[in-house]
Amino acid sequence: MPDVVVVGAGVIGAACAEALSAAGVDVVVIDRGTPAGGTTAAGEGNVLVSDKEPGPELRLAIASRQEFGRVLARLPESVADVEWEAKGGLVVATTDPGPLEKFAALQRDAGVDARVISPAEAFELEPLLTRAVTTAVHYPDDAQVQPVLLATALLAAVRERGGQVRAGVTALAVRRSAAGRVTGVETDAGVIECDAVVNACGPWAGAFGKAAGGPIEVLPRRGMILVTAALPECVRHKVYDADYVGAVGSGDADLQTSTVVESTRAGTVLIGSSRERIGYDDTVKVHVLRELARKAVGLFPFLADVPVMRTYGGFRPYAPDHLPVIGADPRVPGLWHATGHEGAGIGLSAATGRLLTELFIGVPPHLDPEPFRVDRPAVVGVS
Repeated sequence: MPDVVVVGAGVIGAACAEALSAAGVDVVVIDRGTPAGGTTAAGEGNVLVSDKEPGPELRLAIASRQEFGRVLARLPESVADVEWEAKGGLVVATTDPGPLEKFAALQRDAGVDARVISPAEAFELEPLLTRAVTTAVHYPDDAQVQPVLLATALLAAVRERGGQVRAGVTALAVRRSAAGRVTGVETDAGVIECDAVVNACGPWAGAFGKAAGGPIEVLPRRGMILVTAALPECVRHKVYDADYVGAVGSGDADLQTSTVVESTRAGTVLIGSSRERIGYDDTVKVHVLRELARKAVGLFPFLADVPVMRTYGGFRPYAPDHLPVIGADPRVPGLWHATGHEGAGIGLSAATGRLLTELFIGVPPHLDPEPFRVDRPAVVGVS
């Protein structure tokens, strides 16, 4: 019998399972689809400290950036290449430079390496940038990883330590003792007995939490990405406009777009990003793609002549107060949650896995877990 069943084989579930197994916990991971086939597959692979205001999420991002080195070192040699690139980030403004420079100063006070540079210095880093740039901030610690490779490598590490990963198994409910403690997970393939369950179901975490007796307010927020044809090296860093920070922190349900442009190892250029709360509607909306393309050309004019090869989108798990949900559910002994990271799940996964594991095995956590607790009003204080 495993100690823990992790429900959800995306990057957050995989990171939690990997960290737990590294600590000696016996883990089974189940997913109704294929590992890394949901929200994780629809991600860009951002590992960012540059886009978060000072506060709990930024502290989690800084801790995660530091933790990635240890996590990657634990991966089996056969799957260790997850296309990790410590390429750094560049945030640019094309209007009033004041707000971006003020934001960078606040981040520096919070421990982020945020270097305000001139337009000329920005052009040295990114020669093809628009000449409309008024100021820029260079973030050396921003990085990128291939999200599907990362998640599957983490799961490979779980298997190597004796854990199991079972695809195509749907969790239906949590089995509990007379005293209310978790004793197993009911699935469409039978009951898996265990001592604890981790709800890492991403945008569907609210539904599974309800089925498990611990409902939480986690909503889907859709995002779309454009992918160009392969090109010679043309974008060297992760580049985005200053509007991105505001879009990340906004709770507005309406469509928001901001420009994020980056190259992949394969030579394609990824263009984002959009945010829209439209439930689970997965219809491709041309006006969203058009807006992404328009803004990307404004940042990198050469993209006007580059063909788009494909587009993809996905749902990100969104908590009303913009903070992840990490920890034990006090209503159901043995039920744990790790979700609500929205579009930052890739970058926050390493610290999330470590934090949940520290709380689970009872060792002092490496950062304050209080802001991410399950029973905070924004998560459980709604009807």
